[in-house]
Amino acid sequence: MKTRQWNLSIPYIFLLPALSLLIIAVFLPAFLGFFFSFCSIDDLTAFPQCRWIGLENFQLLWRDKLFWQTITNSLLYLVGVVPILIFIPLGLAILVNQKLKGINWLRMSYYLPVTVSIVVAGISWQAFYSSNGIINQFLNIFPWNVEIPWLTSPDWAIWSVMIVTIWKGIGFYMVIYLAALQSIPEELYEAASIDGSDGWRKHFDITIPMVRSSIFFVGVISAIAATKVFEEVYVLTRGGPLNSSKTVVYYIYEKALQELEFSYACTIGLVLFIAIFTLSLFNKRLSQV
Repeated sequence: MKTRQWNLSIPYIFLLPALSLLIIAVFLPAFLGFFFSFCSIDDLTAFPQCRWIGLENFQLLWRDKLFWQTITNSLLYLVGVVPILIFIPLGLAILVNQKLKGINWLRMSYYLPVTVSIVVAGISWQAFYSSNGIINQFLNIFPWNVEIPWLTSPDWAIWSVMIVTIWKGIGFYMVIYLAALQSIPEELYEAASIDGSDGWRKHFDITIPMVRSSIFFVGVISAIAATKVFEEVYVLTRGGPLNSSKTVVYYIYEKALQELEFSYACTIGLVLFIAIFTLSLFNKRLSQV
């Protein structure tokens, strides 16, 4: 009996180191962040100086116009980025799934941006977006001779950052679709061609229904990534100009590490967590339909 109990406890013993790391690195910070949302930290050097204030941080958040602007920017980012990252990678995956000579090089070229550091990519795109950069020089070829202030205009800044996010994410989501496409039996396409479904029509009849779960998966992880975007904003615009590209996560960083308002930053983080958790539940619900 004791031997059987020992054998049943062995898996939990092996899981204990990983569980300990999860508690220290994930669960404990999450609990502290939740607790700090209802506090005011008067002394950053001592934990006991955390003073309970209830819902005051949430009331302050409700009246914070800059917070609502970051919410608007994040929603705009969501709407501008996610549909493109759902459909363009699917089309590319269909393209690179063909059995052609040199197709592996084409796949690698599409995936290459994923491997590039966001800092390196941001610096490169800053050069592209500058007033005398490649993009504006190309536009000057045409008769209208226009120069777009990509990163210095409130009307253009957030769209410019979106382009970098799309450029960097297309290859990653393409690989997810490619794995799903390669699991579709070839016999289905052969049977569809006999029934008259050929060319692009076969993708509407066979491909899209078969990769439906992957489309939902890409939709939710790209939406979560767009909601949590930070690196691109930090490298390219620092939330400017005039807060036009400031997202919720960048606002959390600004409040916590620049203004040292940790409890208020935790409050914003809690609201963001609830939004992402709701998005995940919504995706789970849709995937079960």
